[in-house]
Amino acid sequence: MSLQYMKVSVSDYVATVVMDRPPVNAQNAQFRAEIMEVFDSFHDRDDVRVAVLTGAGKVFCAGADIKERGTIIKAPGDYARHNRTAREYANSIRECAVPVIAAVNGAALGAGFGLMAACDIMIASDDAVFGMPEIDVGLAGGAAMLSHLVGKSRGRRIIFTGDRIPAQEMYRLGVIESCVPREALMDEAMKIARTIAAKSPLAMRLAKKAYNVCENMPQRDGYRFEQDITVQLSYTEDAKEAQRAFAEKRKPVFKGK
Repeated sequence: MSLQYMKVSVSDYVATVVMDRPPVNAQNAQFRAEIMEVFDSFHDRDDVRVAVLTGAGKVFCAGADIKERGTIIKAPGDYARHNRTAREYANSIRECAVPVIAAVNGAALGAGFGLMAACDIMIASDDAVFGMPEIDVGLAGGAAMLSHLVGKSRGRRIIFTGDRIPAQEMYRLGVIESCVPREALMDEAMKIARTIAAKSPLAMRLAKKAYNVCENMPQRDGYRFEQDITVQLSYTEDAKEAQRAFAEKRKPVFKGK
């Protein structure tokens, strides 16, 4: 697929993915298909160890393109296929083999809020806002996402009112990792990305897998799952190299093996 709305660049094992659909990066079918193509591709790229997702312009993502809604139903099954894509494009980020950092550079609304929530680490500029405005256009959504991010009362208030929550409040609530001036946003994201990229890529992929799986497991079962991964990693060349480097007081050189 030729990418129309995603701009991807890779440097020093860090992939930067910029959503670029003016004026507000609203999501249509092509936009979602490109998200899936880009993040699925990272499973098979040795030159990508971490990704940063951000938006072009002054908006991270304003959510679904409302103008498209009236055109999605043309034949039986169209709405079901639309809904499946609406689920899976975000899952392509959550299930991406490498960690994904959201650098929220402006409004993240509705499905744009969900796109951020699918990422592993979330930071935002201090002028960013978050909200679920579906209720204002006679729709609903976001409960499954918000129940994992905020408490009962706050989650319901966000959905029932459509209110926009400033980045400073999201930081206070512990939803986002940091809230920085807009001009410092990408520097902050790249600082985290470079730290991740310097780790064993094999261990990092399994660490993300463990976190995703353990989120939905009882603690006892999750701990056992993590132990199995640790045993698996202990036999890798990267683990042995890390231990040698620690003993020799030098930086390890990882090969992803």
